[in-house]
Amino acid sequence: MVATFESLQKNHPCFAVGAKNNKGRIHLPVSPGCNIACNFCQRSINDVDNHPGVAREIISPEEAVEVIRKAIALYADITVAGVAGPGDALATPHALKTFRLIKKEFPDIITCMSTNGLLLLDYADEIADVGIDSLTVTVNAIDPEIQAQICKSIVYHGKLYEGYEAAEILIKNQLAGIEKVSRAGTNVKVNTVLIPEINADHVPVVAKTVAAHGACLFNIIPLIPQHNLSWCSAPGCDLISKTRAEAETYINVFRHCQRCRADAAGIPGGKDISRELYARPVRLETTFSHG
Repeated sequence: MVATFESLQKNHPCFAVGAKNNKGRIHLPVSPGCNIACNFCQRSINDVDNHPGVAREIISPEEAVEVIRKAIALYADITVAGVAGPGDALATPHALKTFRLIKKEFPDIITCMSTNGLLLLDYADEIADVGIDSLTVTVNAIDPEIQAQICKSIVYHGKLYEGYEAAEILIKNQLAGIEKVSRAGTNVKVNTVLIPEINADHVPVVAKTVAAHGACLFNIIPLIPQHNLSWCSAPGCDLISKTRAEAETYINVFRHCQRCRADAAGIPGGKDISRELYARPVRLETTFSHG
C-alpha cells in the first residue's frame, strides 16, 4: 500500500504544505539519459553546481541500495529515497529496478520518483505495481504554443519530434499519465518552472488542469536563466508569490523547494551529506545526451 497524502505531508520534505517538516531525503542518481530537450536544462556530472540535472556520478541500482544503507547510518532521519535524475527516471529502466530493490530491503522508506511525463502513460501500470509512494511530474505548459518555446524536441518511441508536434505529444502523455497513476493511488505532485517571459500568465491554468487530472500538490520552481533560456529573467519574489496565490485557488501549493541536485541527501536547505555518500567526485565539461 502506498503512503497517504497526509503521511507524505508529515514525512516527505517535498510534500509539506505550510511549515517545513524537516525530514530528510536522499536522491539516487541512477538515471543518466533523457528523452526531451528542455531549453532551460543544463545537465552535467560535477561536484560544484547546485541545481537539478547535476550529480557527481551515475550509480547502479545495486549501488543505490548500499548508498541508502550508508545514508541511514549517517543520518537516521532519512525518510525518503527518490530518483530525480540527472536524466529522466523513465527514459532508462534503472529507476524502476532501483525502487524494486528498495522495497525489498527498506519497506518502510517512502519512495519518490521525478519524471518529465513523456513515458508516464506507458509505465503507469508498472509504477503502480512497484508501489511508488509519490510521483513528481514536470509540466511547464498545457498549451502547445507555449510548451514549444520551453522544450525544443522529444524522442518518443525511437522517433525525434520537434516544436509544436513535440509539445502536443508531451502534454497529452503528461496529462493522461497523471490521471492514470493518480487513479491507481499514487500521490502526484506537479512541478512547473516559472519563466517570466514565456509562461508566467499560464501557470495558474497549468495548476487548474493538472488538479483536474488528479494531481494533489503543485510546486512553482523559479527559472534559473541558463542554456537556451539564458536570455530570460529569473522571477522575482512578487511574481512568485502572486503566481502561487493564483495556483492555490485550484490545488495545494508547496513553498519550500530548494531546486536540489540529483544526488542531494539530508534535509533540503540544511546540511547536505551527499559528499560523504558519493565518494568519487568527478568534474566533466560534457553534458548528457538527450537521445
